[in-house]
Amino acid sequence: MDNSIQIALVQTPLLWEDPAGNRKVLERKIAEVAQQVDLFVLPEMFTTGFTMHPKNLDAKEGVITVAWMQGLAKKHLAAITGSIVFFENGKWFNRLFFVYPDGNYITYDKKHTFTLAGEDKVYTAGQERVLIPYKGFSICPLICYDLRFPVWARNTDNYDILLYVANWPKPRIKAWDALLKARAIENMSYVVGVNRIGDDAEGHEYPGHSAVYDVYGHSMVHSVAEEVLVVRLEKGALEAARRKLRFLEDRDSFTFT
Repeated sequence: MDNSIQIALVQTPLLWEDPAGNRKVLERKIAEVAQQVDLFVLPEMFTTGFTMHPKNLDAKEGVITVAWMQGLAKKHLAAITGSIVFFENGKWFNRLFFVYPDGNYITYDKKHTFTLAGEDKVYTAGQERVLIPYKGFSICPLICYDLRFPVWARNTDNYDILLYVANWPKPRIKAWDALLKARAIENMSYVVGVNRIGDDAEGHEYPGHSAVYDVYGHSMVHSVAEEVLVVRLEKGALEAARRKLRFLEDRDSFTFT
């Protein structure tokens, strides 16, 4: 039997700089998903919105949210992932946590901080790409602005799922759609992109467009509504496509320096 993974994309508005309020809303939405889910994916900075003012928050909020994620993961016997504002060693990070059902976790710090909004002046950029093993799949998690940099996403490690969490605004949403599809095609990988919806306190509108693409660039799900999308990804279908179209064997070799 082919390995498969059932993923829930939580497309939701976010309350501005209100971690407790966002946790409450998200906990309810996760609980309302009727079918069995292996992985819940939340947007970028899902407890605050895309704030450039982390000092407005209690520095302990990140630790509180991680404990909340661990509790939910154990309760629903599912992994949960998304990025949050996190304070550590005197620095702020836009840090993604992938929490396993047993409460253990792996982290990824956003590599490409969004200079247009001054994120580079507030948050410390990450330097390492990570791969996450789960349910027979290898998952590469990235965050929002990382999507514009194909070298950072290049499938040099034979990952199966390229996963993006984002606060991607309406004026540039066509780029989001196009780049998610391109990343799937060029990397012969499933691509999962979860964006928020609604307005934030800075006047930005977010239209959703959370989506999943297969290795051919076909859209498996796509939404502009406030909803939780559930999609099943099949490892066998991915492997069959790679056997048929051996494009990854012709990829350029390079290393990051």
